[in-house]
Amino acid sequence: MRLSRLSVLVAGASFTTGLAAQQPPANPPKATAVRANVAPVIDGKDDDAVWKAAPAYSDFLEFQPTEGKTPRYKTEFRVAYDDRNLYVFIRAYDPHPDSIMDALTRRDVRGSADQLKIMVDSYHDRRSGFEFAVSPSGVKRDYAMYNDSEEDQTWDGIWDVGTRVDSLGWTAEFSVPFSQLRYNNMKDHVFGLGVWRDIERYKERTSWPLYHTNTGGISSQFGLLDGINDITPFRRLEVVPFVVAKSSSIEHGGSLPGTSDWGHDQKGSAGADIKYGITPNITLDATVNPDFGQVEADPSVLNLSAFETFFQERRPFFIEGAGFYSFGINCTIVNCSGENLFYSRRIGRSPQLSGLYANEGSGNTTRILGAGKLTGRLGNGLNVGALEALTGRVSGTGDRTTEPQTGYSLLRAQQDFRNGETSIGFIGTGVTRSLDSWTDQYLRRDAFAGGMNFHSRWGASRYEVTASVTGSDVTGTKAAILQTQKSSVHLYQRPDGELDLDSTRTSLAGNAEEFTFAKGGGNIVHYQTSYTRQSSGYELNDLGFLRRANQQTFNNWLGMNWIKPTSLYRRLSGNFNAWSYWTANGLQIERAVNTNWHLNSPNNMFFNAGTTVYQLGTTYCDNCARGGPAIRVSPGANVNVSVSGDDRRTIIPSMFVSYNHNDGGRSHSYDLNPDVVVKAMSQLQLEVFGEVFSNHDNTQWLGNFKDAAGNTHYAFAHLDQVTTSLGVRADFTATPTLSFQLYAAPFVSRGEYSNTRELSSTPRASNYADRFLSYTSPGGASSFDVKQLRSNSVMRWEFRSGSTLFAVWTHGRDGFDTNVNRSWPTEYKDLFELHPANTFLLKLAYWFGG
Repeated sequence: MRLSRLSVLVAGASFTTGLAAQQPPANPPKATAVRANVAPVIDGKDDDAVWKAAPAYSDFLEFQPTEGKTPRYKTEFRVAYDDRNLYVFIRAYDPHPDSIMDALTRRDVRGSADQLKIMVDSYHDRRSGFEFAVSPSGVKRDYAMYNDSEEDQTWDGIWDVGTRVDSLGWTAEFSVPFSQLRYNNMKDHVFGLGVWRDIERYKERTSWPLYHTNTGGISSQFGLLDGINDITPFRRLEVVPFVVAKSSSIEHGGSLPGTSDWGHDQKGSAGADIKYGITPNITLDATVNPDFGQVEADPSVLNLSAFETFFQERRPFFIEGAGFYSFGINCTIVNCSGENLFYSRRIGRSPQLSGLYANEGSGNTTRILGAGKLTGRLGNGLNVGALEALTGRVSGTGDRTTEPQTGYSLLRAQQDFRNGETSIGFIGTGVTRSLDSWTDQYLRRDAFAGGMNFHSRWGASRYEVTASVTGSDVTGTKAAILQTQKSSVHLYQRPDGELDLDSTRTSLAGNAEEFTFAKGGGNIVHYQTSYTRQSSGYELNDLGFLRRANQQTFNNWLGMNWIKPTSLYRRLSGNFNAWSYWTANGLQIERAVNTNWHLNSPNNMFFNAGTTVYQLGTTYCDNCARGGPAIRVSPGANVNVSVSGDDRRTIIPSMFVSYNHNDGGRSHSYDLNPDVVVKAMSQLQLEVFGEVFSNHDNTQWLGNFKDAAGNTHYAFAHLDQVTTSLGVRADFTATPTLSFQLYAAPFVSRGEYSNTRELSSTPRASNYADRFLSYTSPGGASSFDVKQLRSNSVMRWEFRSGSTLFAVWTHGRDGFDTNVNRSWPTEYKDLFELHPANTFLLKLAYWFGG
């Protein structure tokens, strides 16, 4: 069993970035904005009349590395506004302006540079807000905030900023249109406000007001901004029409069996992204015929497990505002793997039946005809959201449907109480497919899911309780629902599973419950305990993401943080974890303990180490045989360490190493992940990263085979597998609005099966050898050699605010055979000799708005 780098490290995440939030201070500091009769010129100078009239605020305090310390250098800010914009001027004093660190990167990329940032909670709900940051060279970064501390990094507002380095240090002058903010319609406004400064060469961070790093939350710790009144409510309308020209390589079946011919598909398309402010606090976002060709490709993965691979969403329309629509399940500090009632990558997914109907020449995605989402916050603390999307039919050979036309719907609401300290939420999702004779035996016709969640925080120690109840219901033909029951999510067919496999069903329903109790405040100790349950019929994978149903979990986490710097560390944190999993009927399927430690050294290096001991006691794997009986699992252990260099340096090396040992020594693996970042110049950054994964798994599932008598043989084998990859990223930024990015990652994975066995009549035996019998599978042992190359090159030019030209080259190569005896140089030589699949794309988007 391979423990991924993410699953090993996730339990080490700092608790303060998630659950707990700072109780609103009794008397937060206040700043007052003054009205500008004449708008200031956004040039980084404070010679405008309004800055001479606006009061200055300079009571900043350091929060990293030493919380509450008087800052090394003074910082002050002023705030102004007019009918259309909010203005902030910040002066960052520095007696050595020639030492101010700067890096020219593309928008939203943080380089090794000083930074000034303003954060505005325009709803003043202490849970949301917007962040606007800038470096001395004028590189902009912006985020939308939700749930008090989580950031939506894909949000790109339309705003302006001017910077200047002078003899006193450096300055930033911000102009943020009110049309980019969300606020209630009233005469007098009070916003939440935070102002932060980073001095990169000292790794020091200061803020107004003081940010408490160990109590969590961001917007709940803001000060107040008053004086803003009589601003005009905006019915914002932003339209970004775009045109796309695309040329793609298309593979077709060759004239001879087993051969391929290649051609080219050239086409143009047009669409538009629309943003309309129905009211100052309710916004409609829509996209018509979108094209996301500029998005970086997914990494190569060879998945030999029973479960679907989770890929991150990368498409801007679906990422923006995703935090509000999210309704996570099975997500605790101990384990969190992306399972959710809403997984936006289902919309526009790869055609599900392309393998069945030889989806020749139709591409690997489903066209999105249109999508829209409505989000907002009402004056009574009610947050609302709705999303609709429609995808088109995709056909393969003989006009057979590989993906039917499908409609997706989502409703989300959350009512806040006690200034956001308590909330009750609702979600409802629906999927409806237009099935035909080609699809109704394989795909579900309708799928609905919904539920409610609750959270409440209280006390100076920041205790928190969360709970949720959800349910699902899917319908389809008998064949489609039978296939659902037998999928790896459910495994109703297990002979010892105590589940009722019913071939006459035309629907399947299930439910899930979760409860969490946590303590997040205090200077050192935090903890969380949680219980979750999913019934056997729980199904989310039409619009959500669920690896398995029929599960109960009990997780416990104890974390410690030491944030006061010493001669040994700048910051130190550690945690201890324990978890147990059962099926809904009580079969123990996992029991483990874990500890992780993280140290930031005085020279700004980072060291991490962790170990996990799993499958303690008597535990079983109920999905290893893919529908066969549960197998007893022997204990195992994992150890991982990582180190990374000081990110202020020109060369930043890092290394992650993991070793896994189980099956009484019969199985083991190691994973090496080296990485080096080279800042060749202020405008150019290169990253080279690699992986060597050596896996020797003595209990790898091989297949389930029926003999002439109709008996099923659940076959396993010893797998010797080696995976290597070597990737590169290059970022060159000519100006803050003109950049080029390259991503390329060749990937080779080869494995050989041996020692084929089948499950015996006693797969739960305490002795490992008694669980198996000798067996020769049809075709004997086998091997595989998978080669892939994924590459994206993107030129991005924001020629005016909100208007962008993309030039994109996407390159891919794929190969498979069974020869595992070639040298690694030969493997990569063969990879680059495979026929390439190229896509060239030009996309021009022009922003209209005000």
